[in-house]
Amino acid sequence: MIKRTLLLSATAFVLASCASTGQVPRAADIAPAAPTSWAAGGDYDSARIEDWVATFGDVRLSQLIDEAVIENPGLMAAEARIRAARASARAANAGRLPSLSADTSITQRETNTASTTAYGLGLGVSWEADLWGRLAARSQAGLLEYDATNADFESARLSIAGQVSRAWFLLIEARLQTELAQRDVEAKERSLALIERRFGAGVSRSTDVRTFRSALASSQAVLASRQRAEAAAARSLEILLGRYPAGAIEHEADLPQFSELTGIGAPGELLTRRPDLLAAEARLEAAGLQAEIARDALLPSLTLRGNLDTGGADPADMFDLDTLVATVIGGLTAPIFQGGALRAERDRAEAAAEAAVRNYAGTVLAAWREAEDAIYADGMLAARVDALQTAYEQAAAAEELVIRQYGSGLATVFELLDAQSRRIAAEGQYISARRERATNRVDIYLAIGGSFEAPDLRNQEG
Repeated sequence: MIKRTLLLSATAFVLASCASTGQVPRAADIAPAAPTSWAAGGDYDSARIEDWVATFGDVRLSQLIDEAVIENPGLMAAEARIRAARASARAANAGRLPSLSADTSITQRETNTASTTAYGLGLGVSWEADLWGRLAARSQAGLLEYDATNADFESARLSIAGQVSRAWFLLIEARLQTELAQRDVEAKERSLALIERRFGAGVSRSTDVRTFRSALASSQAVLASRQRAEAAAARSLEILLGRYPAGAIEHEADLPQFSELTGIGAPGELLTRRPDLLAAEARLEAAGLQAEIARDALLPSLTLRGNLDTGGADPADMFDLDTLVATVIGGLTAPIFQGGALRAERDRAEAAAEAAVRNYAGTVLAAWREAEDAIYADGMLAARVDALQTAYEQAAAAEELVIRQYGSGLATVFELLDAQSRRIAAEGQYISARRERATNRVDIYLAIGGSFEAPDLRNQEG
């Protein structure tokens, strides 16, 4: 008894001296301090918008996003990874539970004098005591990876909504630019007809006719280029929707009009709203747990095994409790030499955990930069749209005046061509600026991890 007590005490001392002292990093202790307001200015920390897609007032856009989140192949793959992570989490937790196995046997022995047959039924139970919390850490790491994969899915879902929104606005812009190019061709055709009449009357020179014929041909070339760009934009959107890229999607909508930006919350909210940050946080903590698991692998483990065996010369003996034999074995094992593999794995896991710590802080800062850039740009783009609208309206008024002056012989053909070119350039820039502001609004909502209403594949599992 004394010898047994001394053995147990010595074992406990050795195990305690080998215990891991590593600590799992927490995102709250690593993330840089968040300011209370955005540096870009403005009172933006009001109640956040629950459906940023609805702020564009475009029913067709909402329908396209609904279609994309159901049909997009990339999102389907992300949903499959969720199911894989869920299964991995269950497998990681299974190590904490006892394992049970059963077997049957038939043994036949032949001698010179006789032949005997024995029948057996066995049940085995094995369970590893979680002395250092290694099994609990493995289970928790599995759950964290599942949480991270869920956040990855939400990030992909948000990204798809953003990509569809950008592609939709680009397609609308492409159509508006095509219509502008078509109007330019028609205007050049009317001007050329006027110049040719004046030339026939001996009022204009042949150089005027040739100059405008060249201008008309250039405008026709621009129109062909705009039509090609519009078709390409349509196909790009159709790919996001999981459709065949036929370039046949209807896109008669106009670019949205915007009011003042509100409802985007405070900088600190990004840490709990942006799915990519939530995924990074979960993987940060999982990496810390993996380092802890690797350290604990160097420590002894205690495994209890039990067996129940019955059997005899008759098959019925397998179910006869009188033949039952039970054994219980407890084993304490510790790694001695594995070529340095366990220590190398410990060093690798600790280095990976340190890298996750460094990367997380950088990821948070990058997220804040994206949000600050987009919020600041919103005000600048609003001013740009207003200025280009004025430029376009003034250029259009100047063009009308020059057309009248040319008809009265008070302006040259070059002044007419210049006025038309200025109006076309100003209107084209105005259209592009409106699209750019719409795209930037999408960037804002993606940067803050905004919510939106759309089907969720995770709620459609069978």
